[in-house]
Order: sequence, then C-alpha cells, then structure tokens
Amino acid sequence: MKAMLPVYCRLLGYFVIAVALFLPFLMMMMGRVTDANLLFYKECSKLLMMVGALMILFALTKNESKETEQIRNKATRNAMFLTVLFIFLGMVYRVAKGDLLSVDTSSFLIFLLLNVLCLEFGIKKAAVDRLFKRNGR
Repeated sequence: MKAMLPVYCRLLGYFVIAVALFLPFLMMMMGRVTDANLLFYKECSKLLMMVGALMILFALTKNESKETEQIRNKATRNAMFLTVLFIFLGMVYRVAKGDLLSVDTSSFLIFLLLNVLCLEFGIKKAAVDRLFKRNGR
C-alpha cells in the first residue's frame, strides 16, 4: 500500500486523534453535552479518530522506502487478524453473558487503531534492526 499524503499528515493525524479523545470531556465540562446530543458527540469523536488514523496510515514517512511499504502491508494484515480476533472474543463474551441488546459498532475504528499500532511497531522495529545491522558489521 503506497502512501498518498505528505509527511506532516502523520503528526496531524496524531493531533486529530488527541483532539477526538479529549474534546467530549471538554465539551461535557463546559455543559455542552446533554442526553439529547450525547450520541452525536460520540459518533463525531469516532469519526475524527478514524480520519486521524487514516491520515497516519496514508502519510509518507521521513525515509520512505520499499521496506516501509512492506511494513505498511504487514501492519494491515496483522491488524485484520487482531480485529477479527477482538470481534470474535467480544461476540463470545456477549453470547456467554446472554446480552441481546449491545452491539459492537466500532469495528472499523478498532481495525484502524490496531493498524496504526502495528505500523508504528513495524517502523520502529525496522529502524532498530537497521541500527544493529550497521553497528554489527
């Protein structure tokens, strides 16, 4: 998967996720969140997190190479596996509990956040591997 956004979108994506995490709490402290609009703010926060995660995933890295593209592909594969595992365990839990009312609606957001975590881990791991290969010679 090739990166499509400029390098600064990576940092901007993290900023958007941070804003999405803290904005509902700030709005609640200011008295803007009520029972009538709670769902609206919740869904807006989830949408902002999705946009931030997509910005991180599709942003170029400083030293973009073919290896980074492969890391991005592996991160997506790992995130798919972890998301399916997470959803499956949630389904098993709801069946065991006998919960008929609750439904998981955050699957795509979970996938994107797991993808970002796998991507960051892969990029850092590749940087450490390169560092030790250079020093080991």
